[in-house]
Amino acid sequence: MNVAIIGTVGVPACYGGFETLVENLLDENEGDKLIIVYCSSKNYTIKPEMYKNAYLHFIPLNANGVQSIPYDLWSIFHAAFVKKSDNLLILGVSGALCLPLIRLFSKANIVTNIDGLEWKRDKWNVWAKRFLKLSEKIAVKYSDVIVADNKGIADYVKQEYGVDSEVIAYGGDHAIVKDLITSDDGYALALCRIEPENNVELILESFSKTNKSLKFIGNWNNSEFGCLMKSKYQQYSNIEIIDPIYEIETLFDIRQKCSFYVHGHSAGGTNPSLVEMMHFGKPIFAYDCNYNRASTEDRAQFFESTDALVKLINSPVSVENASNMKEIAKRRYTWQIVKQQYFNLFSRGLDSLCIKE
Repeated sequence: MNVAIIGTVGVPACYGGFETLVENLLDENEGDKLIIVYCSSKNYTIKPEMYKNAYLHFIPLNANGVQSIPYDLWSIFHAAFVKKSDNLLILGVSGALCLPLIRLFSKANIVTNIDGLEWKRDKWNVWAKRFLKLSEKIAVKYSDVIVADNKGIADYVKQEYGVDSEVIAYGGDHAIVKDLITSDDGYALALCRIEPENNVELILESFSKTNKSLKFIGNWNNSEFGCLMKSKYQQYSNIEIIDPIYEIETLFDIRQKCSFYVHGHSAGGTNPSLVEMMHFGKPIFAYDCNYNRASTEDRAQFFESTDALVKLINSPVSVENASNMKEIAKRRYTWQIVKQQYFNLFSRGLDSLCIKE
């Protein structure tokens, strides 16, 4: 089995959800699969040739921002025509413009995870949104398989393009780094990128109207919006504004001691931080949108306004909510399940390749 993984900063994982996905796809790879992972040399001072039995190929461009487009294009062309990979796993749609050409000259099985409805995010200007929407359309048309990380995304792809998707979410069990201890130190927890679409202000405003303590972890200093939120709400004694924490052991301790978790994401699909938290068996209050309802099978508690969240905060903690979240996580969101789903797609691609030849 020959697989090229394209569209991430790279491994070892140092960025976000896609990088964590790749990190866990490589676990227990004993060399029976020839895997190459494309990485950004801008993010690594040490550039090993191999990692977890996968080959690493470094591209001298940034994997995010404006350079993400040539970065992905370079990676796709190299994988298809230099490495002649049988399977291309493309994470995101930045490089999708080249897929019609790849289709003409390569027999590779193209599997694309479209990464939610990226073009709807508030952080993009109108031209970026148009480009991402076009890229999404091309990716759906020219990929052999479209992967959606959430049923809500799969429903959208079916309705918009008439194409069925494979629904594969993320694992979250890597967040449990040691035995869980039943604990409640009396604070609520929120953790996300500090962007308007994650309802950051709604969450902060709600807690400012209660006495409940909140630990809110995020990249507050990376945007004007984040700095504004930090300046406005750090004055409240019950709100603790915390800079990003990347050490998984530190996050483990904070997560296992909270009373409940508040999830404000409104765009995208299945969010990695949500499925990670579900493994802790804590009650989850989630923003009311179809993605969060699909991820939690409608069994979290939901809010759509400040008043609704304040009411949840002031209500007794739901034991049923907590047990439901853990049951769903163990049944759906483990890396063992996710890895098998992806590699089944690649095996299917090998069968298709034999037919083509």
